[in-house]
Amino acid sequence: MPGDVLSGVALVTGGGRGIGEGIARELTAAGMRVAVTARTADQVDAVARELDGLALVGDASQQHDVERWVETTERELGPVELLVANAGIGNPEGSTWEMSVDDWWHVFEVDVLGVPLACRAVIPRMLTRGSGRIVITGSGAAYLPGIRRTAYASAKAAVCRYGETLAGELEGRIPVFFFSPGLVRTELTGDSFPDDAPWTPPELAPRLVRVLASGRADALAGRYLHAEHDDIDGLIDRADAVVADDVNAIRLRR
Repeated sequence: MPGDVLSGVALVTGGGRGIGEGIARELTAAGMRVAVTARTADQVDAVARELDGLALVGDASQQHDVERWVETTERELGPVELLVANAGIGNPEGSTWEMSVDDWWHVFEVDVLGVPLACRAVIPRMLTRGSGRIVITGSGAAYLPGIRRTAYASAKAAVCRYGETLAGELEGRIPVFFFSPGLVRTELTGDSFPDDAPWTPPELAPRLVRVLASGRADALAGRYLHAEHDDIDGLIDRADAVVADDVNAIRLRR
């Protein structure tokens, strides 16, 4: 079934492989011009070459790299209409008390700090133009029970809360979304789960981002969305009730 037809420029961080690469491919197929970022030049060059896009190398946790990505994208491709803040790393090996502080904190530097760095680099430009959307890759690790690695789960909890509160800050001006891609088999997850784990088809997250980029789901900004378990078109149809009942939100219920 054909998806939404898009236009404009998207910047996808962490687009050299895995979920980010899939999102970059989907947005290109939809009609957008895409800039992809990664720390590994060979990966991001290969993806950008196939997509006729823009390859940007650097570290999502470094402000000067992120600001350079945005400046270069807008100079080479045009105004960034969609930011997909997707860059992230997984848990370091070992228990919290056994791993180095630097290794534990590095997860926060990439997975948490990388998101507001990217957002603050594009938001003033979007506000000036009066258009733009932001999509943040979260994770079910932010709230699911049974998680036993502290760095990644804590980081993703912070990212999801950041996405929700940023949506509130920008309400009526820039729609901000955060979503879980599900359990997708990537280099990040491949060795951590058994072959018979409930893997999510890898095409679902890119398809969800395509819908979010279209503007059809703007009324759901700030809601927690799941690429596999949510019927996004159904949520769009009943968006007023979703907001009024405060569902698709990570909440403490008593």
